[in-house]
Amino acid sequence: MFETLTPAPPDPILGLSESFQQDPRPGKINLSIGVYKDATGKTPVLASVKTAEERILRAETTKGYLGIEGSAEYAARVQELLFGSGHEAVASKRVVTAHTPGGTGGLRVAADFLRKAAPNATVWMSDPTWPNHPGIFQAAGLKVKTYPYFDAATNGLAFERMLAALEEMPAGDVLLVHGCCHNPTGIDPTPEQWSAIAALVERRSVLPLLDFAYQGFAEGLREDATGLTALCQPGRELLVASSFSKNFGLYNERVGALSIVAASSETAKTALSQVKTCVRVNYSNPPAHGAAIVSTILGDEKLRTQWDGEVKEMRDRINGMRKQFAQKLIARGYDRDPSFITRQRGMFSFSGLTPPQVEALRKDHAIYIVGSGRINVAGMTADNIDRLCDAIVAVSRSAA
Repeated sequence: MFETLTPAPPDPILGLSESFQQDPRPGKINLSIGVYKDATGKTPVLASVKTAEERILRAETTKGYLGIEGSAEYAARVQELLFGSGHEAVASKRVVTAHTPGGTGGLRVAADFLRKAAPNATVWMSDPTWPNHPGIFQAAGLKVKTYPYFDAATNGLAFERMLAALEEMPAGDVLLVHGCCHNPTGIDPTPEQWSAIAALVERRSVLPLLDFAYQGFAEGLREDATGLTALCQPGRELLVASSFSKNFGLYNERVGALSIVAASSETAKTALSQVKTCVRVNYSNPPAHGAAIVSTILGDEKLRTQWDGEVKEMRDRINGMRKQFAQKLIARGYDRDPSFITRQRGMFSFSGLTPPQVEALRKDHAIYIVGSGRINVAGMTADNIDRLCDAIVAVSRSAA
């Protein structure tokens, strides 16, 4: 049976990391995978996380299963972080939350749920978007289309073209948007643009789905929820796939959630019952440890304050590396204005490097970035940024 199989292509991002690991060259740099690195180039365990884990281990008395949707405490903490304290949707019990294995798990459960609730719907996603997005929804049997997002001429948001395309969305289709820190471009709508998107969603009767993987990495935990707040209005429906890989540093714990906002509390309960059937035939019930960490930190005032500070430190480091990156390129006489890099937000920069330049960086300089030119700014350090900038200038000049 298996003899008929052909090798699958490597994942466009994780496959690069595998190649990086096998590269024997000293001084190699991996800026492909979306993982935060500190100033020493390590992915740290947050101090608040270590304290929470110590408490959990001391108090733990069982390794029994969680419920299909996870714990009620975790759901409540997720909802408060996403929507803010006292939000109408939460207070009226229009929000239900299932604990999922990472944000990717949340997206896949959302896809399976949508296949049940709206089997003929098309999921519209930005061009470009995270490479895994199309495959997740297609694997669930849903159709996908794209809408314009990136304006290469201005290195900004192609907002008018985006709105024009979305005006053509049929009622009942699904609009996938990045809650903040758009992956891969680093370009987000302004508050005014979010309001316009929300008005279009209501006018066209389409269902918004937020991929919210980087809360706190752009401007702040509440500030980064501007798009969510704009879309979550009384009586409106909404899906949110969220992740704690980045802002808690819980990458290998796979901690995420799918939150559904319905028009009423009764409809929300019905929606959760359908989500639970999706979960049951997929992974049955979620892993407990990572969610316990999140619940412990968000439920303790002192730990929550400490965690807020650690998120700010990560955000400030990323923004600081953005500024250094642009300044060092300018100092080297880079042949294009890199100031747009400082206007992007989050871990990623859509650098404008071409596929041949990306290939030259890997082949000639042992620098790994995604083929689209997306660079993980969080992977830059004081030890590698000069060599990175030298290499970028070199490949840009050789291509010219």
